Amino acid sequence: MPGFKDIRNKIRSVENTRKITKAMEMVAASKMRKAQERMRAARPYATKVRNIAGHLAQANPEYRHPFIVKRDEVRNVGLVLVTTDKGLCGGLNTNVLRLLTLRLREYEERHVGISLVAIGGKGLSFLNRIGARVVAQAAHLGDTPHLDRLIGPIKVLLDAQLAGDIDEVHVFYTRFVNTMTQLPVAEQLIPLAAEHLRPDMMGHRWEYLYEPDPQTVIDDLLSRYVESMIYRAVAENMASEQSARRMAMKSASDNAGNVIDELNLVYNKSRQAAITKEISEIVAGAAAV
Repeated sequence: MPGFKDIRNKIRSVENTRKITKAMEMVAASKMRKAQERMRAARPYATKVRNIAGHLAQANPEYRHPFIVKRDEVRNVGLVLVTTDKGLCGGLNTNVLRLLTLRLREYEERHVGISLVAIGGKGLSFLNRIGARVVAQAAHLGDTPHLDRLIGPIKVLLDAQLAGDIDEVHVFYTRFVNTMTQLPVAEQLIPLAAEHLRPDMMGHRWEYLYEPDPQTVIDDLLSRYVESMIYRAVAENMASEQSARRMAMKSASDNAGNVIDELNLVYNKSRQAAITKEISEIVAGAAAV
């Protein structure tokens, strides 16, 4: 049985760990509220722009942008992976990386070329470990997403799609559902998938009047569409990160408390056994005299 000093040192060590996890839980709770507000503010705009772009894809404009034209055969794809820069957030990154791995395996079986963009340090480290082809990256984004730092790496895939080198672009991120639930999702960014349209609008044909001309309006609209969807994905992932970290730190604090209780019980048992032994030795000595 370990000595009193060893047990006290273990208790002190676990208590210090619990202080750290408790502090991180409170910091994550504070950041979580701000991240959720930012995410909820980004959702309506991104949804509306996506709907308009979807309606445009169903229309018959004089000018059709490559972002809304579906290729007959998919030979090369671009994948955008959004993860966190820091760890200690439970299985958040593991779940989205597992989803990406399954998709990579499907593309490899179909002999489809893959180009990847990593947003977040954890995803970049994973892609480097598996030897994936990373064409652009963005890490150390902080607690607030900035579009000027996100659109640069994404533009590499957009330019490749415009040049005909890439047929589809997909984005992988973690969608925020609530504080307890975060879902890894994969969405097709380019060309706009038909499932993004409302079911009651699928059979409609849309007619628009363009001012000053269709090409200027459509190019600008689709640029806003891509920017808003990437920004929303990063905002959703950051809100999910803070929620997952808060729950992970709360679980760690609770587990540390349980460990401290068990160590205190062991300490008290050891102390009681030592006292009983000393009393027995005193009584035995007195009886011998």
